Amino acid sequence: MWDLIAEQISQVTGHSLAGAEPRSISGGSINQAYAFSDSQQTYFVKLNQAARVAMFEAEALGLKEIAQTNTTRVPQPICWGTASGHSYLVLEWIDLGRGNPQTWEQMGQQLAALHQVQSQKGFGWHQDNTIGATPQINPWTSDWVAFFSQHRIGYQLQLAARRGGSFPQQKELLAAIPKLLNHQPQPALVHGDLWSGNAACSQSGEPVLLDPAVYYGDREVDLAMTELFGGFPQAFYQGYHQALALPEGYQQRKPLYNFYHILNHFNLFGGSYLAQAQGLIEQVLSLT
Repeated sequence: MWDLIAEQISQVTGHSLAGAEPRSISGGSINQAYAFSDSQQTYFVKLNQAARVAMFEAEALGLKEIAQTNTTRVPQPICWGTASGHSYLVLEWIDLGRGNPQTWEQMGQQLAALHQVQSQKGFGWHQDNTIGATPQINPWTSDWVAFFSQHRIGYQLQLAARRGGSFPQQKELLAAIPKLLNHQPQPALVHGDLWSGNAACSQSGEPVLLDPAVYYGDREVDLAMTELFGGFPQAFYQGYHQALALPEGYQQRKPLYNFYHILNHFNLFGGSYLAQAQGLIEQVLSLT
């Protein structure tokens, strides 16, 4: 398998990976991750089942879409495909370091610049992708309420029902969405999975965003998720708000936007996320 991956890298880059060796590294709960190195070059390689190759292709295309905006750094996708019963995605290796307040402020400013990239086609993306390993459905939709109700919350609720997840106030939640999302956002390019594990900086101090689940949506979905799992440093929010102010009502919409991710975590991992999702439903309903 590794010989086939090395050959593909060589074809794309023109750099022969003679004697390259993989080294297992930490890389999240969905994929296996490796540093693949020879004496001159290192690449970051993700592996999964062969059937997951479309997930890797969508991630690569999402990275390219962000990179083309020239707003923030993301790892450059090198190649992807299948080999010996596995799917793989090869990315540029970036040596990561520790951020400082200036780095985080710059990251906030760069995210604001990304959010000013808008689509004339509406909300969605040109293809479906994944949020973690869960399908994320992205048909172009002119109305944000319809998009978020059907293709985010509605779809995740269908998946939850198959897992045995029951939410007695589900109908009330869906009825509350138009009331909460009445602020008419513009379709902005969003990272889509922006928790602290997907935000880093290079050793030189340059902000780097990782593992996107891109689409064009309300930019508040990214800001909300930054507050979900531990939060970002205050300098990040200062940088963002200096560049781009948030509309009134964000605090009321934030629990609904984060419900999507908690529901997805239940669909991926089960366990205590069911109770957390139910708690967020109650919080959302208390705000309407």
